[in-house]
Amino acid sequence: MTKKKLEEEMIEESVIDNANEESSELEENTSEQVHVDIKTDKPAKKDQKRWYIVHTYSGYENKVKVNLEKRIEYMNMADKIFRIEVPQKTVTQVKGGKKQEKDEKIFPGYVLVEMIMDEDSWYVVRHTSGVTKFVGSAKKPIPAKESEIKRIIHRTDTQVQKIELDVKVGDKVRIISGPFADFDGDIIEVYPDKAKLRANVSIFGRETPVELEYKQIQKL
Repeated sequence: MTKKKLEEEMIEESVIDNANEESSELEENTSEQVHVDIKTDKPAKKDQKRWYIVHTYSGYENKVKVNLEKRIEYMNMADKIFRIEVPQKTVTQVKGGKKQEKDEKIFPGYVLVEMIMDEDSWYVVRHTSGVTKFVGSAKKPIPAKESEIKRIIHRTDTQVQKIELDVKVGDKVRIISGPFADFDGDIIEVYPDKAKLRANVSIFGRETPVELEYKQIQKL
């Protein structure tokens, strides 16, 4: 089973659990693959603004956002559809000594829409090019939990840049900053999740392992 399919099944299972749960206390979704809890504290009331999760074709998240914003303006739905968010993080790649920045989706295949749900607003969103469905049943989308949406948006706004470097164990690098600047070394370990690595550096004729950040080195 692919990661994409697993994510979809996990979200759909969460929707079903929510629909059947009427009086028991709601549990937090602890999934590490999709950090979106679509369980709600209470049902959305008529004319109440809530966040909903929209499933899109892979790679169409930003296109859906643009298309939906155009439809909102064209169809005069600004009083019912308010915000469209595509949670992203900035990744800095270092290749050949040059830095390149790119945006990565935090939840590929999903878009967050803040709206008042009724037949008209449902139609506008559901029939936007690139949208496949709402998370929930076909005619009864389930609003997301407000606290989870705030956490996701806050995470996006405060996202620390992640640095990716095209290096591997055995590569030779030059240290460009820090106490070992201008020394060369051989990579012995790489920690992508921490944007760090360990390299053997010859100091006074002796191989010494030192820990370095990606931004401190340049691939030779």
